[in-house]
Amino acid sequence: MTVVTESRPRRTGPGVQASADAARRRADRGRLLRRTGRGLVLAVMSVVALFPFYALVILSLKPAEAIHFPGSLTPWHLDGGAYSTILGAQDVLRWTLNTGVYSIVSVVMVLLLSSMAGYAFAKKRFPGKEPIFWSFVAMVMVPYHVTLVPTFILIAETNGVDTYWGLILPTLANAQAVFLMRQFIKSLPDELFEAARLDGCSEWRVFVSIVLPLTKPVLATLGIFVFLWHWNDFLWPLVIGQSPDMRTLTTGIASLNQQNVPLNQVLAGSVVALVPIFLAYLVGQRYVQESVAMTGIKG
Repeated sequence: MTVVTESRPRRTGPGVQASADAARRRADRGRLLRRTGRGLVLAVMSVVALFPFYALVILSLKPAEAIHFPGSLTPWHLDGGAYSTILGAQDVLRWTLNTGVYSIVSVVMVLLLSSMAGYAFAKKRFPGKEPIFWSFVAMVMVPYHVTLVPTFILIAETNGVDTYWGLILPTLANAQAVFLMRQFIKSLPDELFEAARLDGCSEWRVFVSIVLPLTKPVLATLGIFVFLWHWNDFLWPLVIGQSPDMRTLTTGIASLNQQNVPLNQVLAGSVVALVPIFLAYLVGQRYVQESVAMTGIKG
């Protein structure tokens, strides 16, 4: 027995087509309005975020006697004399050298120590591994200012005041860096390390040939953040660098306010201090994006 069912014919005609076109146009207008609204919100937020940098640059290019608000924020009658004065000052060159040594050496040492510690905590077995790791990570919850005075006393007792090693050494135990490296290395397959050991590789060879190349994106990202932290660090360099020759850019520029230095020169020094930060990000931008993408893929 065959059951025959009647199918209703599809309604077609000018009226149906016009209704579908109208619905499509309303949907397109809605998407356009939402897209335009998001664009306007992002544009306003960008202007608000970038305005302080614009004011910093513009005011640094104004003559000192002509700075007044809000008229000085217009990009007219610019003068680069403040930059000539700042870049030609011996103190600023010395502060830049101190900041460069402090930042670069700290980045190299933090990346080396944190990657070695992260590899040990992620792939090695030894008694007390988990308690040691979580005790070390718990240092993140201790406010930095609580340990400032004891750290200064220890460095002062070992004659580390006004020295590079006294400036750099206390900043190398970076719990956040160790945690990040440990979590990343832990996700690497154990088969890679077992195959390398079967081929006769030593632990140092495994670390150099496998761990470091595979963690290059996260090392670059971590290096940028550590560099920014040390380049902008103010409190510890202020405490440990008590002589003018051991000041960094942040403490040196702050001291200019006490010397009745014109405002445009102080702001010009701030712009000079910002340039390496932008360069560091431009150099490592590709690795930052790779690190974020890999983190998203691993979920």
